[in-house]
Amino acid sequence: MKIVTSKEMREIDSKTITEYKIPGCVLMEKAGYAVASKIKELHHKNKVIVFSGSGNNGGDGMVTARILKSQGHEVIIILLCVVQNIKGDALTQYYAALKYGIPFYNAKYFLENHTELLKPDSIIVDAIFGTGLNKEITGEISEIINLINSSKLPVISVDIPSGISSDTGQILGTAIKAKYTVTFGLPKKGHLLYPGAEYTGNLFIENIGFPEELLESDTLKIELLEKNKVSLLIPERRNYSHKGNYGHVLIIAGSKGKTGAAFLSAHACLRTGAGLVTIGIPETLSNVFQQRVTEEMTLILPDKGNGTLSEKALAKILNFAEKNADLIAIGPGIGVSNETEKIVKALIVEFKKPIIIDADGLNSIKGDKDIFKKAKSQIILTPHPGEMSRLINSSVNNIENDRINKALSFATDTGTFTVLKGVPTVIASPDGMAYINSTGNPGMASAGSGDVLTGMISGFLAQQITPINSCILGVYMHGFAGDIAAMKKGMHSLIASDIIENIPEAFKAISGNKF
Repeated sequence: MKIVTSKEMREIDSKTITEYKIPGCVLMEKAGYAVASKIKELHHKNKVIVFSGSGNNGGDGMVTARILKSQGHEVIIILLCVVQNIKGDALTQYYAALKYGIPFYNAKYFLENHTELLKPDSIIVDAIFGTGLNKEITGEISEIINLINSSKLPVISVDIPSGISSDTGQILGTAIKAKYTVTFGLPKKGHLLYPGAEYTGNLFIENIGFPEELLESDTLKIELLEKNKVSLLIPERRNYSHKGNYGHVLIIAGSKGKTGAAFLSAHACLRTGAGLVTIGIPETLSNVFQQRVTEEMTLILPDKGNGTLSEKALAKILNFAEKNADLIAIGPGIGVSNETEKIVKALIVEFKKPIIIDADGLNSIKGDKDIFKKAKSQIILTPHPGEMSRLINSSVNNIENDRINKALSFATDTGTFTVLKGVPTVIASPDGMAYINSTGNPGMASAGSGDVLTGMISGFLAQQITPINSCILGVYMHGFAGDIAAMKKGMHSLIASDIIENIPEAFKAISGNKF
C-alpha cells in the first residue's frame, strides 16, 4: 500500500474530481458515511460531539453528524470558525446539518460550558483540521484541544488527528490524541511517524471513491510493507539443490568483548536460508570462536594482538571473498580504530560483490559518505539514528523528525540501499523509493537485535534476491519474528536470540508453508 504526503493526496483528490468527474460533494458524503459507520461499529454511545473547522475536514465532520442524527443519535456540533469562512462543499454540508436540526455552538460557548457538554457517555469526532495544516495551533483552539484530551472521552479523528503534521508526524503546537482515526484513500506519512503514530491510535483506511490507478500510481514513491506482498518475495527451495545454490556469506564481525555480535549475525544468516556462512574473526580470539561455532565456518584474520583486526587482514579478506563468498557483511562488534577504518573503506572501493555494512563498520566511515560513490558493487547500509547522524554529520533529533526524507536523500545521494532502523524502520533505495516497515515491537529494543537484522538481510541476499528485496524481506521478517517472540515471552524479556529462534515460525506464517 502506498503512503502519501499531503500534497500527493490533494493531487489525487483533485484528479478524482476533475478527470474522473466525481464531484467533491460526493467524496465528502462518502467520507462522512465512512466515519459514521466506524463509530457505529466501534461504539454504542448515543451522544456524539463533533468539533468542526471551516475546511473540507470540517465538512466531513458535519456529514458524519447529520448521518448519526438521522440514525437516532444525540448530536451537537462545536463550530470552531465563523460561518463566513466556510466555503464550497463544506458550506453545503453546514446548511444540510442545520436543516436536520443539529445544534451548533461556537468556541466561546464550549469553553464556558465544557464541563456540562463533555458528558461521560459521549464520543468525540475530531474534524477540526485535516492534512493541510502547516502551522502551529494556538489560542482558543489549542485550549479546546487540551480540554478534549483531558476529558478522557474516546475520540475518532477524521483523516488525521488535528494538530499532527501529515508529512512529518510532528505536533504542531498541540494535537488531538485520538483513540481511532479514519483516513481516506491512503495512509499519510504522519500516521506512521512518531509522535503522530501514537496520536493516531487505531488507523482505518477507507476508499471513498478514489480510482485505484491513482492510489497505485508509480509516481507515489513511499510504500507500506504488507504481509501479502512480502510473502511473494520469499525464495523457493528447489527439490534438486544443495548448499551451494543458496549462497556463501562472509561475515566480518566480533572483537574482544563483542564476540556475541558475530554469532548473532551468523546464526540469523543461516536461519534465513543462506547455504554457507563463514565468520572472519581476529586471530587471538580464534579459540573462543572455535568452541562455539557449529554450523558456521571461521576465517582466521590477523589482528593487533588485542582482539581487534589489523590492516593486514584486508588482503586475506579480499582473497577469500573473491574466491568463495557471494557477499561480505561487515561491522557487528568489530570495534572502531584506524585499522578497521582502512579495512572498511578499502572493501568499499575494491570489492566487486555486494557489501552490507552495519554498526562499527558504519562508525568507521566517520562521515565520509562520498566514499560510497567509489563503490564497485551494491552497498547496503543498516544504521540506527545515532550511526546515521555520524554518517551525515547531523543530530539524531534532526533525523528522527524527518526520517523518511533523511533516508531517501542519503540513499539517492550515495547510491546505497539504506535501512534506517527505528520506529518505524525505513528502507530507501537509490531510485528514490522508500518502504516503511509495519512489523516489530518495543521488546526488540535490545542489544544484538541489529546484528540479527544484518544476518537476515545477508542471508536473503546470498540467495540471489535483489538488494532492495533482501532489505524488505530482512526488515519485515525480523520484525515479524520479534512479534512472535513477544507473544511468547513478553516484550520486557525479549532478547535478540529470541528473534532468531522464531525466524522459522515467521517463515511459515508469512509464506503459508508448513514445512
